[in-house]
Formats: sequence, structure tokens, C-alpha cells
Amino acid sequence: MFGGGGLDPRKMQQMMEQMGIETDDIDAEEVIIRTADEELVFTSPEVQRISAQGQETYQIVGEPDTQATSDSSTDDSADEQAIPDEDVEIVAQRAGVNTEEAREALEAEDGDLAAAISRLE
Repeated sequence: MFGGGGLDPRKMQQMMEQMGIETDDIDAEEVIIRTADEELVFTSPEVQRISAQGQETYQIVGEPDTQATSDSSTDDSADEQAIPDEDVEIVAQRAGVNTEEAREALEAEDGDLAAAISRLE
């Protein structure tokens, strides 16, 4: 029906525009997809955003590097990020301990400054 191995890219673009489909190339350096079990890291991928009927879809082309995720390292980094350094300093000064002990107390008390200070005194 179309012959010659497919549609002319310009004709394809025109047809998509007529159907209300817009595409944009995104100059991405890296795309990471995290699941419970693994991490897919696309370095220098080709990424295209496709907008149609109020929805946006992203198309990623490239070869990902696959890495297993470890629950413990993810949990540790999330805990450290959840507790602001300023809170750690306050607890360390009030309780007269080093910042490592202050952070541990804050983590044990879910970030509650007063409870962390009480725990250390």
C-alpha cells in the first residue's frame, strides 16, 4: 500500500499533527528507571516526549545497564536525607555529643529533636 519501505518522515509528521499528536526530542544525558529489584540506567539515550489527547508518553531508545538494588543502602541514604544537618547540629550541641551520635538518636526518634536530646542525656 505504501511501497518503498514505509512512509516519508515528513508525511508521517503531518499525519501525526492532524491527529493531534505532538513529538519533542529531549536532550537527555541519563535516564534511570528504578524498580523494587533493579535499576535500569540509560546513558546518552534518545528520548522523545509524545503528547496526545492530554497525555504525555516518553519513549527511550538505548541500551540500559542493569544494577540490582539493595534495600539496606536505599533505606540508609533516605534516613540520612530525611534528617536535616541543622537538626543534627542542634542535638549534638544540646546533648554534648558528636554529630554521629546525634544523627543516630534523631533516626531512632524519627527526627524528634526533644526526644533525641532526652535519649542522649
